[in-house]
Amino acid sequence: MNHQLNRYSRVLTQDISQPSSRAMLHGAGLTRADLEKAQVGIASAGFEGNPCNLHLNELAGLVKQGITEAGLVGLIFNTIGVSDALTMGTPGMRFSLPSRDIIADSIETVVSAQWYDGLVTVMGCDKNMPGAVMAMCRLNRPSILVYGGTIGSGIYKDRKINVLSTLEAYGEQLAGKLSPADFEGIVQNACPGAGACGGMYTANTMSAAIEAMGLSLPYSASNPALSAEKKKECLAVGAALYRLLEKDLKPRDILTKASFENAIRLVMVLGGSTNAVLHLIAIARAAEIALELSDFQRISDETPLLADLKPSGKYLMEDVHLAGGIPAIMKTLLEDGLLDGSCLTVTGATLAENLRDVAPLGATQGILYPMSQPLKRNGHLQILYGNLAPQGAVAKITGKEGETFEGPAKVFDGEFAAIAAIEQQEVAPGAVVVIRYEGPRGGPGMPEMLKVTAALVGAGLSKSVAVITDGRFSGGTHGFVIGHITPEAYDGGLIALIQDGDIISIDAIRNEINVALGEAEILQRKSEWQPPALKYCKGILYKYSLTVSSATEGCVTDEGPWLRILEAWHAKQSSHDTPID
Repeated sequence: MNHQLNRYSRVLTQDISQPSSRAMLHGAGLTRADLEKAQVGIASAGFEGNPCNLHLNELAGLVKQGITEAGLVGLIFNTIGVSDALTMGTPGMRFSLPSRDIIADSIETVVSAQWYDGLVTVMGCDKNMPGAVMAMCRLNRPSILVYGGTIGSGIYKDRKINVLSTLEAYGEQLAGKLSPADFEGIVQNACPGAGACGGMYTANTMSAAIEAMGLSLPYSASNPALSAEKKKECLAVGAALYRLLEKDLKPRDILTKASFENAIRLVMVLGGSTNAVLHLIAIARAAEIALELSDFQRISDETPLLADLKPSGKYLMEDVHLAGGIPAIMKTLLEDGLLDGSCLTVTGATLAENLRDVAPLGATQGILYPMSQPLKRNGHLQILYGNLAPQGAVAKITGKEGETFEGPAKVFDGEFAAIAAIEQQEVAPGAVVVIRYEGPRGGPGMPEMLKVTAALVGAGLSKSVAVITDGRFSGGTHGFVIGHITPEAYDGGLIALIQDGDIISIDAIRNEINVALGEAEILQRKSEWQPPALKYCKGILYKYSLTVSSATEGCVTDEGPWLRILEAWHAKQSSHDTPID
């Protein structure tokens, strides 16, 4: 046990040659006694324009209170956020995935520059959390993530609704199945207050995965946003962070290949978002742990889908909380041999030790099916390959939509063209809707296609139409959908060459996705294809287009293609005898 807790901040507070540093800290309200204590940065993604993030600054204040009570100095700073549900179906959605890396960069910047000894991140929406964990891994200082918690369900005409209900209602109205008054009633009542979207969408998927990886306190993933339990959790963070500082227990001490596999297994059991693939690969790269698409497929082959959660099922995260929370689900999985209980967590104990006194879910709760009667015998996330995706694609197949699909392509160069066609009822049953130039570079930002898929659901086409894209899908998406097609269209992937009427086959049993084109025809089309101009020539999306890696590599911006070219150039120059200016 090391009782020198101020390993980093002492550079500023204990060095006599840093009088200006101490003066600035005194000016910020710290006393001479405070300068002897360890300093903990509290990163909040709080902002007022989004229910997911609306309350995070208040929770950060509770975290600070607990840190102060533990004898540490807590210092709150803020990072950005983007509301996916608010920007969905607009060009604003292109900023969502890039925000993850901006969040990681900003947290790394503040904690490094300010010399904080530890870090607590208070995050709400889905890109906030992986961005925060990427920063935690880069910094590798004692750290805990606090999830802002799930929203409560809305009620309209005695029916529980949530934000996804509004998009499906939009499709129903287009199809003439819903009155304008009922449509407006659903919109006004879907989001009753603070908290992240309530189903097993990306926010709840990632909070559950991060708790399974050991980087959050138990129950953080399932404590609702406005619950008394969430407030108690925030206050408890101070004592937990103190223990981490004493033990010098850091994220890379906790994260192992086994802890990532625990997270993936939980995502499979819960029916979680396809975005988990992108985010977990990105986190693993930050932690310098090898994690590939093949790991997801291997675990999917071994892991059944058990949870009857929205978007394809019945229940919300608030129901999971009432049934015992994510720890109760993990205890059930641990007893069934699906989790590695030896993995360390931020409590300082192992996962199995954390779950020792937790009761597994009872047989009558309805949320989790037994291993003997799964909703699907293997995982819903399937990694597909073929001539359309030689580097991989990610499918979300729950079994309700079938496991194979074949049909003629209906091609759209972008999401908005597809939305317009659905609105004009130009998409026929049996079609494979192809939405391209929406990848990480071509989008740019790999926007989610939830507005498209929800409109298809509302129009009654979800079981008769497939959607493939080099973009991605929201955790709220359901239906026969395949995203993350790599290489993307902008990089000359075969998806760029598809024409209306080409026959596309999708097989989630053999994990294949192909278009019926001969090699000669592909070569002819390739010779006639020209990459389009980038949509942006300045600003963050331009920089993102130049630096982002592929979906298969997690869409990270510190290992992108242009950076690799520069690294190779610098390596070549450094081999010269004569210095290069």
